[in-house]
Amino acid sequence: MLRLGVHVSVAGGIDRAVSRAQEKGCDAFQIFSSNPRGWLSSPISRLSAERFVSSLSQSGLFPAVDHMPYLPNLASARDEVYQKSVQALALELERCRMLGISYLVTHLGSHLGAGRESGMERIVSALQAALEGESGRTVLLLENSSGTRNSVGSSFQEIATIIDSLPQEKERIGVCLDTCHLHAAGYDLRSSQALGSVLEQFRDCIKMEHLRLIHLNDCRGGLGAHLDRHEHIGLGQIGEEGFRAVLSHPALSGLPMILETPQDSRRDDLGNLETARRLASRGE
Repeated sequence: MLRLGVHVSVAGGIDRAVSRAQEKGCDAFQIFSSNPRGWLSSPISRLSAERFVSSLSQSGLFPAVDHMPYLPNLASARDEVYQKSVQALALELERCRMLGISYLVTHLGSHLGAGRESGMERIVSALQAALEGESGRTVLLLENSSGTRNSVGSSFQEIATIIDSLPQEKERIGVCLDTCHLHAAGYDLRSSQALGSVLEQFRDCIKMEHLRLIHLNDCRGGLGAHLDRHEHIGLGQIGEEGFRAVLSHPALSGLPMILETPQDSRRDDLGNLETARRLASRGE
């Protein structure tokens, strides 16, 4: 069964996210539990957490996904930012535990010129520190990057190296593949044949069982342009043929897919969900 969803707001209380996802016709959904553009976030009250858990259990929606805020940088060479980032990740995992959230997605960050190897070592240490002693069941998903300057995680090899460096946490770490980021990093998804080749590359580096979630986004930039600009499904450079391939591929169609597409005069969340479902049914 194809499970599609979008990112929904938690304005007015985190427990309102579930009903908002239902109103949009989602099968799954994603939130920011914390301020996405700041370091400080309001604590989640016990009552609000209980309401969220109750609403989620009654909704039939699965999975509920949380996304790390933008400021933390797990690859940072700057000690103050790095320590704050590790603390932010540990806190977000605790918030997920309170809310019964299945997956927490994190960007891997930028090494800021210190070098890819240094950045990856920082990430491994950060993940180890955040997960150590953490008793929840939330799986931490490493999101691939678009390959912008100094970013870490744009290649399957880099993600595999990070996962392989944490064998003791293999049950707690997975992968989220963002289709926009894949295209921007040079992985071609524009046809069934191209997608098949990309998935073979993934299998050669990372076990498919680690792939837990797809961020379903079209891309404004060209293949390998390293431009992280999301576009409406089918209206960008990946195109409708590419999304038909992604949405119908046997290795992917059973995974939850979250859309992080724009909302503008051309199309909103409902329109993108409708388009994705049409393409999944091989519709024209």
